[in-house]
Amino acid sequence: MLKIYGSIRTRTFRAIWTAEELGIPYEHIPIDPKTGESRTPEFLNKNPYGKVPVIEDDGFVLFESSAICTYLADKFPEKHLSPKPYTKERALYNQWVSFVTTELEQGLWTMAKNTFALPEAKRVPQMREQGKREFAEATKALNIGLKDRNFLVGERFSVADIIAGNCLIWAVRSDVPLGYPR
Repeated sequence: MLKIYGSIRTRTFRAIWTAEELGIPYEHIPIDPKTGESRTPEFLNKNPYGKVPVIEDDGFVLFESSAICTYLADKFPEKHLSPKPYTKERALYNQWVSFVTTELEQGLWTMAKNTFALPEAKRVPQMREQGKREFAEATKALNIGLKDRNFLVGERFSVADIIAGNCLIWAVRSDVPLGYPR
């Protein structure tokens, strides 16, 4: 059975959401990075960086949320959560997954690091405002990219939407204004 390691309040949520959308059985194994659980020798064998999420699928270990979600979606192509490889749709999918993880999420992570993730002595309060500006620019681009569509890639919900949706949930939970209608 698929095992998903991590805390639901982290990017692990993306892997769990993907598994739920696929309707596949999985075991969620809570790992809280704040308590040091992700720094044990056993866990570091799964992810030497000591971060979550991590999955185990019949002995195969994978970390990084977008890689995990894409792997799971590709494993069950009949569920259509990722476009077929080597297509224009897949190129757009890769574009949006990359955009969300490198641009949209970056502003949120800048805010988080300088609010709670870093030790207080290393936080730079001015960076919170920088993170808000970065997030605002990225949501503007995301809104333009969506235009009059409901999904990032074509007419179908995909992992790209899961990853973007998770970022937007993170923003709302952090009281960061979304600012755009789409």
